[in-house]
Amino acid sequence: MDNYRFYLPGYGVRAADINAGGHVSATAVLNYFHDARIAYLERLGAFSESDIGDGHGLILAETRVRHRAEMFLGDVLELGVRINQMRSRSFVMGYRVERAGTATAEGTISVVCFDYRQRRPAPVPAAFREAAERFEGASFR
Repeated sequence: MDNYRFYLPGYGVRAADINAGGHVSATAVLNYFHDARIAYLERLGAFSESDIGDGHGLILAETRVRHRAEMFLGDVLELGVRINQMRSRSFVMGYRVERAGTATAEGTISVVCFDYRQRRPAPVPAAFREAAERFEGASFR
């Protein structure tokens, strides 16, 4: 999984992921991204989608998926995730799904840091930014 410091190996395609065409559905791929995002946040520290620090959570603003190859029931996948870019109140996460080293899907999700109490976007907490920079070996300033 080149250029991804974090990935989930051994992710199995389930029957619920398959659509009428006999392959993994588009919505299942977004669920794969979701599972990878949750694991990534946990890897960074005590973070979750509902708490990345300062009482703020995440809200998805935009998703993009590029399907590169069909995936089928029983396939064993690797799910890669990273932070591509970070702004003051949002960041873009990159995703890659591979089967046996070959890309089957790629995408990005723009995520906004959100204060759910005040119902508005909020700054990315310093502790989260620092944890992401340390893990990714990059500066997002």
